[in-house]
Amino acid sequence: MKKVFTLITLAGLFTFVACGPSAKERAATEKLRQDSIIAVENAKAAEDAAIAQRVADSTTAYAAAEAAKANEAAKVVEAAEAAKKGGKKK
Repeated sequence: MKKVFTLITLAGLFTFVACGPSAKERAATEKLRQDSIIAVENAKAAEDAAIAQRVADSTTAYAAAEAAKANEAAKVVEAAEAAKKGGKKK
């Protein structure tokens, strides 16, 4: 009985070891893992670039609006000065 139990135990151990992933399967799993990490890093980089572009666009729009305000203020001051002198602006 002891020999039969030992043989069954050994057969079970060999079966358990044989059912594990092969080196090829482990390499494929590792490659998939690395590909996934690269994809996430690329998506993060694209998101960061989009945020930087939005900030740049916003800054440009703000600068243009401030320039327009400054031009309008200059025109108002110029018109007020011309009105004080009694002349018309050309």
